[in-house]
Amino acid sequence: MNFASDNAGPALPQVMEAMIAANTGFAPSYGAEALMDEVRDQLRTLFEAPQASIYLVATGTAANALALATLSEPWQTVFCTPLAHIHTDECNAPEFFTGGAKLSLVGEGDKMTAEDLTRAIAAWPAGDVHNPQHGPLALTQATERGRVYSCAEIAALCDVARAHRLPTYMDGARFANAAAALGCTPAEMTWKAGVDAVSFGGTKNGCLGVEAVIFFSPENAWEFELRRKRSAHLFSKHRYLSAQILGYLSEETWREAAQTANTRAARLAHGLRDVPGAELVHPREVNMIFARLPRATHQRLRAAGAAYALYEGPLETGPEDEPLMARFVCDWSVGEDEIDRFLDLATG
Repeated sequence: MNFASDNAGPALPQVMEAMIAANTGFAPSYGAEALMDEVRDQLRTLFEAPQASIYLVATGTAANALALATLSEPWQTVFCTPLAHIHTDECNAPEFFTGGAKLSLVGEGDKMTAEDLTRAIAAWPAGDVHNPQHGPLALTQATERGRVYSCAEIAALCDVARAHRLPTYMDGARFANAAAALGCTPAEMTWKAGVDAVSFGGTKNGCLGVEAVIFFSPENAWEFELRRKRSAHLFSKHRYLSAQILGYLSEETWREAAQTANTRAARLAHGLRDVPGAELVHPREVNMIFARLPRATHQRLRAAGAAYALYEGPLETGPEDEPLMARFVCDWSVGEDEIDRFLDLATG
């Protein structure tokens, strides 16, 4: 009954098989291997972007920080939400790799609106030497609260950014879950809506550790290559990153794994509605659920070995019926039997 994180689950069989297949003989280093040529071809086809520049790194933090550094200057500010991963969970890596660019927080939660962004940009008058200058818009898809921007919402935000000549970057750590939830193509959720660069996440959806950074304009390519090398994120045995992506892309594995995770989360969310005292914080959209359960229910679940993130507390002391918010995440490997056992325990 492990709903702690989609980072905690196993790798997909297709990814492991691709790694094993790549583990023979010798291959050129640092991304010069033939497998990387296949990665470029397949991702360009998937995103309907034949001119896209594509690079691989091992972590989402590297993808976000290096992409934003490429799209910004040290004297600029990046526009993101207060709950964006780049603000809350990356130990100031974006600020470090951009050389000091600040983050301006837009909206009040995990999503922003076009109106929110317009107000945030206006708060820093353009051309005032004393202010941070306008920098990229950073969107998280799906968000840190498991919600999804529709393609229309993305387009509206990108329109505001473009009106101010600002690039848009999409943190796609859970890109596949969002695309599966929307039923859209990767192109529709990115460059067709106005996104300039995206991280196509693999780690949270069944890879060992790989993220693809995709720039839809080739003008950013060389700078990103230099930043990746300078930051020690260019792998020498790069073929093992390439192999993961190829296994992930094979036969729509990336989308099927995400759809499975989303479906399992839907089963869990549906069952939670019948748990006494339980309340969903907002409707489930992808593979993450935020819900409040009574303290006594949490105590019973934890005592039985259930793993998940508790966002409010303390767990040990307080009224038994006090609702405490928690996060429950399903990955592709979570079984229906685990969900049903969890729900049986939760209902008492």
